[in-house]
Amino acid sequence: MKIAIVADSNSGVTQDEAKELGIYVLPMPFMIDGQVFYEGIDLSHEDFYARMEEGAEITTSQPSPKDVTEQWEQLLEDHDQVVYIPMSSGLSGSCQTALMLAEDYEGRVQVVNNQRISVTQRQSALDARDLAERGWSGEQIKEKLEATRFDSSIYITVDTLKYLKKGGRITPAAATLGAVLNIKPILTTVGEKFDAIEKVRGMKKSLAKLLDYTEEFVNKTLAEKPDAEIRIGAAGTFTNDQAAEEWYNEVKERFPNVKDIYYNPLSFSICCHTGPDAVGIGVSVILRDE
Repeated sequence: MKIAIVADSNSGVTQDEAKELGIYVLPMPFMIDGQVFYEGIDLSHEDFYARMEEGAEITTSQPSPKDVTEQWEQLLEDHDQVVYIPMSSGLSGSCQTALMLAEDYEGRVQVVNNQRISVTQRQSALDARDLAERGWSGEQIKEKLEATRFDSSIYITVDTLKYLKKGGRITPAAATLGAVLNIKPILTTVGEKFDAIEKVRGMKKSLAKLLDYTEEFVNKTLAEKPDAEIRIGAAGTFTNDQAAEEWYNEVKERFPNVKDIYYNPLSFSICCHTGPDAVGIGVSVILRDE
């Protein structure tokens, strides 16, 4: 059985990277000052961050049903099934829309609702690809990914509270006080929404906290599953490559026993709320053929 694995660009996987990984990516649309752009198609990370800093009006949007089904139908011309892994249903309505659209495909399209985004969503796509290569059906892949949806976690901190205020995540008064005191919130998600779990003063301390929380998750996971394979994704909305490289190296230094560590930019849908120069880290358990 030939199965196409599709994620949306909220996974942080670029179109070029998708070709190398053997998966497909549906680009997410964004409205910038009333004009539609598609992530990774006609809008680069550098352009997106620049437009944000210029004060452009940016809003997120679901992919149109037409864009979704056209990609499915094109893939079904030479694949038996499509496994589609959209961003978490707790963060967008696009997953629920896809589930409804898939009802017309008589089982040939399996939509996975495993409540992930960014580097952990990327991991789901890679897990699905590997399971498909081992002969799993689309239905089996969907069931496995949804059963292990919480075997991952993401932690993020922001450089400025400006964009959290703009999106209504914090009040203007809290943003002003936070700026004066140099407060950096630590945000986490297991799929439903991003929640602030701690607030610290200064970016250096907040980065240390990201690593502390990640280490706690890794240790807890390995205590429960000693043979688990861990993959860590350093991430961010960095406006320069040097800052991204420094964060990547810091993560590698903190986790010398984790062999699989990589860097991927945070998706535009996250950047809309965090702004440029946010820093993130995600940890996932790599699925095995059980």
